[in-house]
Amino acid sequence: MGLSPDVILILLIVTALLFDFLNGLHDAANSIATIVSTRVLSPRYAVAWAAFFNFIAFFVFGLHVANTVGTGIISPDVITDTVIFGALMGAIVWNIITWAWGIPSSSSHALIGGLVGAGVANGGWSSVVWAGLGKTIAAIVLSPGFGFLLALVLVLIVSWLFLRNSPLWADAVFRKVQFVSASLYSLGHGGNDAQKTMGIIAALLYAHGQSGGEFHVPFWVVLTCQAAMALGTLFGGWRIVHTMGSRITRLSPMQGVCAETAGAITLFAATFMGIPVSTTHTITGAIVGVGASRRVSAVRWNVARGIVVAWVVTIPAAGIMGAIFYEMGKVIGF
Repeated sequence: MGLSPDVILILLIVTALLFDFLNGLHDAANSIATIVSTRVLSPRYAVAWAAFFNFIAFFVFGLHVANTVGTGIISPDVITDTVIFGALMGAIVWNIITWAWGIPSSSSHALIGGLVGAGVANGGWSSVVWAGLGKTIAAIVLSPGFGFLLALVLVLIVSWLFLRNSPLWADAVFRKVQFVSASLYSLGHGGNDAQKTMGIIAALLYAHGQSGGEFHVPFWVVLTCQAAMALGTLFGGWRIVHTMGSRITRLSPMQGVCAETAGAITLFAATFMGIPVSTTHTITGAIVGVGASRRVSAVRWNVARGIVVAWVVTIPAAGIMGAIFYEMGKVIGF
């Protein structure tokens, strides 16, 4: 005897919120790595700070990214319970693997990869909405590239403006300013990343005929997704914090401000345009840009190269896992 549709719906929503929690856990490093590495805040207070701004992000941003994920990656016509199960489980497993290894891969692209893999397993390649997927893939290059250039320019401008001030005075000023830049980055992270899970749950409700025949994101979905991500952020991701905050390059408070500001601007722009970018890619590009502003050798390029490999591998790896879990879901009875 199979599970009832209502029970399956509840189980899949819980699974989606679990992914959102893991997203916050996995990507907490993106929000707090710089402010922890510059010793402006201790890890305990930094995660609480980031969690708060992750949660309130829905007051600032629309739901453009949620709509892209819900309807712009895979055709809504092929979305079934089994497809959602495959997408979520593929993304969750990849997130756990990369978290355990301390690899700052993209939770966003893990979810996109899982969704594409499960969707193709169900409806073939014709089910892929190539325009939406193309924007996401293009952002793999554009978001870290934009973050890199913007951070590089910001460091040069700020260094010139504070040229006549003593390093100690500048350090004290930027330790205060970094509270603002870290807040903005956490706000951008919550606005872009939590919306991906909102889109998945909204697509699930649409597939179950509980959206009144029209795709939309209910307010309770917005609230629970933001809460799940904030809770995950509270638990932190210290392995990845170490990689992001100190292994790529050493940061001063001024450099941390420039990296976070560049990352926040990139995330704000992408979110308002409805592009599901990777917060991991964005902040990594910004940190590398800050390091390169000092000198090329200040960046540990072997670490950065390993991170880029993880970026390239994430979508296909999560896609394969999504397809495997799709087939498992059919056996289980989803």
